[in-house]
Amino acid sequence: MATNLTLISHPLCPYVQRAAIVLAEKHIPFERIDIDLANKPDWFLALSPLGKTPLLLVDGQPVFESAVICEYLEDTTPHQLHPADPLVRAQHRGWIEFASSVLGVIAGLYGAQTEPALATRVAELRSKFATLEAALGEGPYFAGSPFSIVDAAFGPVFRYFDVFDTVEDFGVFEATPKVRQWRAALRQRASVKNAVSADYPELLRTFLARRDSALSARMTVEACAIG
Repeated sequence: MATNLTLISHPLCPYVQRAAIVLAEKHIPFERIDIDLANKPDWFLALSPLGKTPLLLVDGQPVFESAVICEYLEDTTPHQLHPADPLVRAQHRGWIEFASSVLGVIAGLYGAQTEPALATRVAELRSKFATLEAALGEGPYFAGSPFSIVDAAFGPVFRYFDVFDTVEDFGVFEATPKVRQWRAALRQRASVKNAVSADYPELLRTFLARRDSALSARMTVEACAIG
């Protein structure tokens, strides 16, 4: 395993959080450098073919895409997070991709320009979490215990709702008690908590408020009501 790891990140990127969680779970020391994706440094563009975060520098050599970064770490370090059985491992990789699809719906929710579009995204999320509910066991994590990369993938998913819930309870977890328990367990996990800075909720609220979306309009109403 290389001795010098640097995670190039953005403070709000859920995929960065995924990589940071895996690094923490594997007890791997690393440096983290945040960049402004609206003003990407030339050195970053020279290293990242896609111009996206996360980017992991391994002794100066770039590895990009969060799923690939996690697989690289799994292949090269102890404290395995994937199941040993090849079939179960493949199934876990499928659920990691499912987590990415949920993140896509979340982006659609906070970017929805109209109330009907917002309602559509909320319905999609309820459906996604119902599917997830049917796949969960007794917990506390995705496949019981121990913690896996699927858990690392869903920690950033659930974190969005810590802020969304301060705007409005969209009820996406009402019919999913196992998902609610899983969300609570991940919220308490040190690697998940420490994957973002202390000002993450404030940064996310600022980002959402500037979207000129149906959700940002609700935030404006909420702020007026409080004021």
